[in-house]
Amino acid sequence: MHDVGTPGRQDGLHELDGFENGLIERFEKHPVLANITRLPDEDFTALLLQRRFVSLAFTPSYDLAIDLLRDEEGLRIARIILREEYPGATGHAPSHREDMTEDLRRLGVSREALVASRPTAATKRAITGTLALIADAGGHADADLRLLTFLRFWGEVLVSVEYGRLWERMGPLFTSEGGGRNHSRFYYPHLVHDAKTHSLATVSMLSDTHSDRLAARVTELLGRAEGSAGAAAFREIEEGALQLKTGFYDQFR
Repeated sequence: MHDVGTPGRQDGLHELDGFENGLIERFEKHPVLANITRLPDEDFTALLLQRRFVSLAFTPSYDLAIDLLRDEEGLRIARIILREEYPGATGHAPSHREDMTEDLRRLGVSREALVASRPTAATKRAITGTLALIADAGGHADADLRLLTFLRFWGEVLVSVEYGRLWERMGPLFTSEGGGRNHSRFYYPHLVHDAKTHSLATVSMLSDTHSDRLAARVTELLGRAEGSAGAAAFREIEEGALQLKTGFYDQFR
């Protein structure tokens, strides 16, 4: 691979982009996600309740990464994204986690089901594995690159892919009333604002989505890495993030 810090930088970014798109395609083809519309209602509800626990771990995962980041620009981006989870300064606006619960209720999940749900062993592994990967990334010399790569791919890009698949099943339920208006407060907005909309080679800090804002900083850090070390770290972290995601969905096969 070309060193992403040399004149071959664009070629290196295009190669990493192809690698990343391959991982995304693998995730989209996971048997559970690819066949989400055929999943029995009871199993789909169980999936959503378990996925809720992973979503609850989003903010502590970001907090842990922020504790370990040293790159000021990366810290700024991560802080902004974290604070967007809790809109408003007065506490009157619902958090994104509350929006998720409201969406679940619209999908027919009762409060009793929420109360009774507990994380499975596979869900616990997905959460503890996430925290462990972040902690491990923070111990490397290139911690900033690893941490921001993980936040972007695990917390943004793959989340948008997940919700895109889930939306195939839940979308009609959110648009069947009110003249086709989309009533989703959590799943659809995250599908949109977490998405990867630009390649690594063309992304900029002016991009709108969380994924692309983080990508702009990741590509700058890749450009500073020595030799092929940055690209190798990028690949390693993204493979680890994908394994965490697929491990979670494997329990529903």
